[in-house]
Amino acid sequence: PDFGRKQKLAEIHQALIRDPVDIETLRRAAASKGGLLTDELRRKVWPKLLNINVYDLPHKPGRDVRENHKDYNQVVLDVRRSMKRFPKGMPATERAVLQEQLIDIILEVLKHNPQLHYYQGYHDVAVSLLLVVGERMAIAMLDTLSNYHLRDFMDPTMDSTKHILNYLMPILEQVDMELHDFMMIRSEVGTIFALSWLITWYGHVLSEFRHTLRLYDFFLASHPLMPIYLAATIVLHREKEVKQTECDMAMVHHLLSRIPQDLPYEHLISQAQDLFDQYPPSLLAKRAALQSRKSLTISTFQAFQLSTLHQRPDSVLQRLTKGQSSTTSRHGLEAALPPDRGRLWGKGNKMVKMAVWGLSATLGAAVFAVAQTAMDWGPEVLLQLF
Repeated sequence: PDFGRKQKLAEIHQALIRDPVDIETLRRAAASKGGLLTDELRRKVWPKLLNINVYDLPHKPGRDVRENHKDYNQVVLDVRRSMKRFPKGMPATERAVLQEQLIDIILEVLKHNPQLHYYQGYHDVAVSLLLVVGERMAIAMLDTLSNYHLRDFMDPTMDSTKHILNYLMPILEQVDMELHDFMMIRSEVGTIFALSWLITWYGHVLSEFRHTLRLYDFFLASHPLMPIYLAATIVLHREKEVKQTECDMAMVHHLLSRIPQDLPYEHLISQAQDLFDQYPPSLLAKRAALQSRKSLTISTFQAFQLSTLHQRPDSVLQRLTKGQSSTTSRHGLEAALPPDRGRLWGKGNKMVKMAVWGLSATLGAAVFAVAQTAMDWGPEVLLQLF
């Protein structure tokens, strides 16, 4: 195991310093067993997977970002309810600072993209990014994700979201017809149980942050429909439980909507990739139910994927940036890193200085255990699905 880990670290490092960056190797590393291993590597690899220049990040939002914003009140309500998404034992003052940053991140992205519409659960994606990469990088990443991977969820109605959910049953039908019929025809449970999984990238329903990060590695390196394929593998993994449940919509929905916290994530990730290879979206879309609507997320993905293939390594970007101005450089990678976790946990000035000097190789690599929480969605959200 140690040899495999060291070999993977070396491969990721070599992929990052190649010119252009070896994106395919980074994707394989993120999707393969163990994912990207540490938060330090995630801060280096995640931006490359999304074609983000770490030396050209958005500025921190100003006070005006909250003024007259139509979504301000709902965002504040959702963020205030997100307390359990932060590390256990984090001082209330530190959590309050991060929650204020989270509000600003969301509003800044929405302000920059007036065509996008906020949805409840969006903050679960934003907080996962914030805790790993810091405020400014989180803005850049969330902006890109919102325009590509999450785009269908950000329409004014939930029609596009339902369209993506509709891919779930055809996958089950291909693999286990009996299970498909039990869910779709006999119990009529539908796909609503997987809604929160899909739109939060499972961030809301998993109690351990390390599992959330592992899935984010996988999803950032994959087709935007991969969360639906993972949903199918989870249902298939629980096939016996489902079939033994009373064939009643409410009972089946109750069972499926609660994800067990001891799932074999690496096995499920591998299985989801296999299902995607065997039954790609283009094959599933031949079904009449999936032909009636065009997905912006799916239709723009190929162009987005191609755009990531010609990135310069950070060392080159840094030299180019320094040629422009030292001020721009100071607003680059250094400012993108999250606050030193040592300071957050009250370990004194020494750790802060080490973070500033760039000597800490394990900045923010702590694994967080996050308690599961209820979605707290208003009934108006669910009513839009019917």
